[in-house]
Amino acid sequence: MGVAAGELIVPFTGAIQAAFSVLLTIAFGVVAAQCNLLSPKAAKEVSKLCVRMFLPALLIYKIGSNLHQDTGVRYVPVLSKFNPTIQLTESKLTRTVWSISYTLLSVFVGRLLTRIFKLPAWVAPAIAFNNTTSLPLLLIQSLKQTQILDAILIGGESGSQAMDRAESYFLVNAMVSNSLTFAIGPGLLRPGDEDASDEQEGEDDEDNGQANEDGESSDMERGPEGIIDEETSLLPQRITKPANRIEKKGYLKTQKWYNNLSPWLQETLNITWQFANAPLLGAIVGAVIGLTPALHRLFFSPSNEGGYLNAWLTTAIKNIGELFATTQIIVVGVKLSKSMLRMKRGEDSGEVRKGSLAIVTLIRFIILPLISIPLIWVVASKTKLLDADPMLWFSMMLMPTGPPAMILVALTDVTGAAESMKMTVAKFLTISYAITPMICFAVVGALKATEAAIEHM
Repeated sequence: MGVAAGELIVPFTGAIQAAFSVLLTIAFGVVAAQCNLLSPKAAKEVSKLCVRMFLPALLIYKIGSNLHQDTGVRYVPVLSKFNPTIQLTESKLTRTVWSISYTLLSVFVGRLLTRIFKLPAWVAPAIAFNNTTSLPLLLIQSLKQTQILDAILIGGESGSQAMDRAESYFLVNAMVSNSLTFAIGPGLLRPGDEDASDEQEGEDDEDNGQANEDGESSDMERGPEGIIDEETSLLPQRITKPANRIEKKGYLKTQKWYNNLSPWLQETLNITWQFANAPLLGAIVGAVIGLTPALHRLFFSPSNEGGYLNAWLTTAIKNIGELFATTQIIVVGVKLSKSMLRMKRGEDSGEVRKGSLAIVTLIRFIILPLISIPLIWVVASKTKLLDADPMLWFSMMLMPTGPPAMILVALTDVTGAAESMKMTVAKFLTISYAITPMICFAVVGALKATEAAIEHM
C-alpha cells in the first residue's frame, strides 16, 4: 500500500505547526527568564503547580465532559482491550492493557539500553514516557483544521465531534502515562548528585516546619527575624499552635500504625501510594462525574437544563486545565535559558550526547510506531476486541509515538536531580520538538491502517 508524496504534505504541515507552536512557546519561556519575569526557582514551583493542579483540572473537564454512561465503554479499550458490542455478554475482557503495556515495554527497553550502552540516567525515562498530553492535543487541533481525518469518520458524525472524542482518548492515556511516570520515573532517573541549594532549602523548610509544629518558636511563626510577611499565617497563634499539635499527633499515630504492619503490607502500601498522584485522582474524579448521570448533568448541561455548576465551577476548572500544556512548556524555556547563560559563561550547562539523542529518536519516532500501527490494525480488523470506532483505532496507533514528555522537567524537579541534568533535559526536549515533524510518517501510516481496517468492518 503505497503512500504518495502529496499524502504526506497535510500531516507534515500539521506536525510542523504543532512542533513550531511548542518551540515558540519554549522561546517565550526563554524570553520570560531573560527579562527576569520568571526565575528558575519560580519555574520549579510552577512545574509542580502544573502537575498537581492544572493537569488534574484538565483531566476532570475533558474526561468528565466526554464520558457518558452510555458511551463510557468506548474508553475502556484505551485501558484494556474490551469489546463494547451491543451484546455485552459476549464481549471479551483480556488482561492486556494497552496504555500500560506499551509504557512498560518502553520502560524495559529504556532501562536495558541505558545499562548496555552506559547512557545517562535521563535517557531511560525519555524513552519510557512520551508526550501524551500537550503535543497530541496540539496535533489533533492542527488535524482538525486541515480535515485530514474526515476519511475515517463514520455514522455521519462531524469532524469536531470525532476530534473531541480523540482528545478524550489521549487524555485517558495521559492519565495512565502520568501515573506511571511518577510511580516508576524516580527509580529510572536515579538522581545522583542532588542540587545542594535545593536540598539545603528543603532541609531549612523542614526545620522551620518542625519548629512551628512544636510551637516552640513564635519568631518562626511570624517570619524571618520575627517580621510578619506574606508567608505568615493569618490565623492567631492560639489557633495555629493547637492545630499544629493535632497534626503532629496524628502523624505520629499514623507512623506508629504503619510501623506495626507486616513488611509485605508496608511494601504494598508504598507501591499503592506511589500511584496515588494528582493526575490519577483528577482522572478518577472526571470519570465519576461523567459516568454519574446526575453529576454529569449538574456539571456539563446548560444552566436551564439542570447544569447549575456549569457556568461557574465547570468553567473555572476548564480555565485552569487549559493552562497546563502552555505553562509546562514555558518552564522548559526557563530551564533552557539558564543553560544558555551558563554556556555563555563557560560553565557546565548540560550536554546532550549524539548517541543518546539518536537512540531516543529512533525508538520514539520509528520503532514504536512500527509496533503499534500493525498491532492495532490486526486487533481492529481481525478480531472483535475493539469497538467499531476508527477514531479509537487511530488514537491507539499514535499513543506510543512522539517526543519525550515535557513532564520530565517536573520529574527532575521532584526527584531533586542535579542542575546539570535539568538543563540537559531542557536542551534535549527542545531538540526533540525541533524534529517532531517526523511524526508525520506515523500519522500517515496510522491513517492508512485505519482506512484499511474500516474495509473489514
